[in-house]
Amino acid sequence: MDPLSDALSLLKPRRYLAGGIDLGEQVSLHFGQHDGIKCYSVVSGDCWIALDDDTQEIHLTAGDCFLLLHGRPFQLATDLDAESIDAISRLSMICRESGVAYIEGGGHCFIVGGFFTFAEGSAQSLFAQLPPIVVLQTDADKTAMRSSIERMLEELQKQQPGVDLVVQNLAYLMLIQALRLHLSDHQKNCTGWLFALSDPAMKQAITAMHQAPEQNWTVETLARLVGMSRSVFAQRFKERVGASPIEYLTAWRMRLAEDRLKGTKNSLSEISLSLGYESESAFSTAFKRVMGHSPRRHKREYANQQ
Repeated sequence: MDPLSDALSLLKPRRYLAGGIDLGEQVSLHFGQHDGIKCYSVVSGDCWIALDDDTQEIHLTAGDCFLLLHGRPFQLATDLDAESIDAISRLSMICRESGVAYIEGGGHCFIVGGFFTFAEGSAQSLFAQLPPIVVLQTDADKTAMRSSIERMLEELQKQQPGVDLVVQNLAYLMLIQALRLHLSDHQKNCTGWLFALSDPAMKQAITAMHQAPEQNWTVETLARLVGMSRSVFAQRFKERVGASPIEYLTAWRMRLAEDRLKGTKNSLSEISLSLGYESESAFSTAFKRVMGHSPRRHKREYANQQ
């Protein structure tokens, strides 16, 4: 798989909540601090979105899409001066027949999308480089998102058998599409491994590390792979990714380790070897340095949560 698909495959959705929200004319929904990611698109009408600790108020119209990636409190409103309503209590009254929550009668702004929670730490590490709110508003972005939005709207309207699963998967597809569009729009001006994938040489190096994390990669071998000198490659990687090649490799190995500790019955020795560590001790030392606790404790705590 490509690096972005690799990383997204490690996200383990634990809970979905997908459907529609139909807002009335004078509505202000307040969403508190939350875990997970929200991804919604405006189907009709218009509304405003604003983070609690940010003076910026973003106006959204039909076709616009927004992502909230870091769980910060925010306001979604058709009238920013209206008295705030607790979103959780109101959205719990979603109409099961239509999959839509009608707020104050609805009729002014209709949005569709979903809210996803993931295994602890997985989404935070992946999206740390991205801003807390991502908005897609260009004509090209709207065109790219249109088919998924229309399909979700159709599913909500027809309520055919299996609608819940289809809507959940469409919402997840919208999330991936929106991420991809944002990365494409900002690839030249931002630092981070996600944005660095637009650089052919950096993408080649990152892909190699993803495809063979067990290999004894060094700055020299990676530089040779992409046809660059060691010094030039190291500097360019640091500038584009925001970390050295070996720092990135270690971080990627730890993401894989998290996944394997939780999702397999492999021993620590087997996981260590699969990630390029010559001994369980070396792996445990690296894991504790990055994660703050031992792999045994990580696996035990995950098992206790099940």
